Amino acid sequence: MSGATATGAPHGAPGGPVNRSLGVARRGPAGVLLRVAAMAAAAACAALVHRVNDPGVLCPLRAITGVPCPLCGGTTVFIELGSGHPVRAVLANPVALAGALGIAVAPLGAGGRWWALQPRTRAWILGTALVGSELWQLARLGLLRV
Repeated sequence: MSGATATGAPHGAPGGPVNRSLGVARRGPAGVLLRVAAMAAAAACAALVHRVNDPGVLCPLRAITGVPCPLCGGTTVFIELGSGHPVRAVLANPVALAGALGIAVAPLGAGGRWWALQPRTRAWILGTALVGSELWQLARLGLLRV
């Protein structure tokens, strides 16, 4: 292996520490902590950027049509969490928050259980979650009367 390390990165590239960190992120409690720390840092940064300069509506579908997509509120979830408002985060988009939590705990085995499901079952779960999320967004933004 001339010119490359055992990780496949060229000599001098930061592949070693990065690959070790990514390896840790794949399994166990250390992976959960690494993922949660990365999400918390991203949430805090998003909240800071939002506080300094509110960009307005980020969803292209909602900006053009006024109708939210099922993932509308996903950015707001992280902005609210980064600002220390967990209840507002849940109200913005519970499906996006549940998805983020699922990604965070995947190294504990939840990811393996998800992929062990039949593709049709996964499609039904995702479809139901997206329909539920769309209904939530329509109600949240006053476009659907409940």
